[in-house]
Amino acid sequence: MKEPLALTVNGHRHTVFCEPETPLIYLLRNHLKLFGTRVGCGMGQCGVCTVLIDEVPIKACLTPIEEATDGQITTVEGLAPEGTLHDLQQSFVTEQAAQCGYCLSGLLISSVALLSNNPTPTRAAIEEQLVGNLCRCGTHARIVRAIERVASTSDKGS
Repeated sequence: MKEPLALTVNGHRHTVFCEPETPLIYLLRNHLKLFGTRVGCGMGQCGVCTVLIDEVPIKACLTPIEEATDGQITTVEGLAPEGTLHDLQQSFVTEQAAQCGYCLSGLLISSVALLSNNPTPTRAAIEEQLVGNLCRCGTHARIVRAIERVASTSDKGS
């Protein structure tokens, strides 16, 4: 039975009527029309559906809506709420770190989580953080450089 569920997404409170076990990815895309978070494998292996809940990266395809109702959800759209690119987004542009871009939102969210917890990660720490995000385009070195670029700035990616 569909129940009213309240969630905070990108700083805005929403009440939706969904089955509590519905994967968060469907709420974000189908109900809230936030298409930046992609649908990929549906099994939590590719990382394209990664979002933050209370600054922790999660796979939205595996997370039931009922597990997200108490947290602050941030999607890729929430990284630039005023229309100004987040430092990581700008760095990805500068480094030309995307080809097809399908994996980009998940990579950005995972990178934001990394820099929030470790503002000066080693290359090994960056590589480890990105293990759950698949990219087949061949820009992996540019993605790592983009993250390193932000980590080396004085504001540490905030």
